[in-house]
Amino acid sequence: MIPFLDLKAQYRQIKPEVDAAVMRAIDSTQFVLGPEVMAFEKRFATYCNVSHCYAVNSGTSALHLALLAAGVGPGDEVITVSMTFVATTAAVLYSGAKPVFVDVDPVTWTMEPALIEAAITPRTKAILPVHLHGLIADMDPIMEIARRHGLVVIEDAAQAHGAEYKGRRAGSIGDLGCFSFYPGKNLGAFGEGGAVVTNQSDFARRIALLRDWGQETKYNHVVAGYNYRMDGVQGAVLNVKMNYIEAWTEARRSVAAQYDRLLAKHPVARPHPPTHSRHVYHVYALGLPRRDEALSALQEAGIGVGIHYPVPVHLQKAYANLGYRAGDFPVTERLAQQFLSLPIYPELRPEQVVEVVTQLEQVELAETA
Repeated sequence: MIPFLDLKAQYRQIKPEVDAAVMRAIDSTQFVLGPEVMAFEKRFATYCNVSHCYAVNSGTSALHLALLAAGVGPGDEVITVSMTFVATTAAVLYSGAKPVFVDVDPVTWTMEPALIEAAITPRTKAILPVHLHGLIADMDPIMEIARRHGLVVIEDAAQAHGAEYKGRRAGSIGDLGCFSFYPGKNLGAFGEGGAVVTNQSDFARRIALLRDWGQETKYNHVVAGYNYRMDGVQGAVLNVKMNYIEAWTEARRSVAAQYDRLLAKHPVARPHPPTHSRHVYHVYALGLPRRDEALSALQEAGIGVGIHYPVPVHLQKAYANLGYRAGDFPVTERLAQQFLSLPIYPELRPEQVVEVVTQLEQVELAETA
């Protein structure tokens, strides 16, 4: 058996440290925010090369707060993509705004900057690119368009911890950056967690207020806020994992490089990050015309695989009222029909990577060679 993700292997590696950190957090009785969370915020801000980091209770909350801090509200529009997890769209709707989708680039699978301007209307307030699978979207043209039109840019970096674009870290390029620490992420908590990062002090102050019931001091509520605080145990766990994030990232990149080498002779769509980008491979996805057959065959062989994401947001029943239909975003829809995510995690051994590709060659790749 080769699992899609092996959190037990990661836990075994750090068990003494993380167990001690969790007990320290419990012994302190600082169960909500507190010193463990503050220490993590400081470290993660430094890691992202930003001035401010505020830890929250999920990546979805991070997106919601970033939108609110940017002044997005009812009647506004936010340009984003449908090739993402539904949380991106949900957060826009939570703010009272309307998501406006554009298609993705067929090579990078991230927001196509050339399509943004045609989607801008007088109601557009923000652009929300998604760094899909751990590759940062093409941010320079996105930022140029945003500045020209007076729009806020919020990075959905939920899958891109430590990713880089022309030497800049994910979350530091736009006005605000949002991260998830869901357990399966490259930097994952032992439960839900998230963070908003920014270099702008006015946004930082709003985030700090909004995540904690709008309090300036205890029981002094100056704005209507939310209970979006991170708990102390998650801060303790993430502090330990910060010691390993770079080593784990390079291990993921090594696994991805091995996949690249083994798949090079096959004409299948696979990640081709630009030379100026550091892809952190939260997901290693292929584009396979006979995806469903490959999915079944690999599962039968005991290999864990996934699809990120099988149904684009604009075709989800829950979001039918946005008014989109099949055919509106052809690249997104084609990718959704072809994506297959292979196992990738720091502990995956080279011989396991070989086994995954060998099994894949017996089905999908044999037909496309």
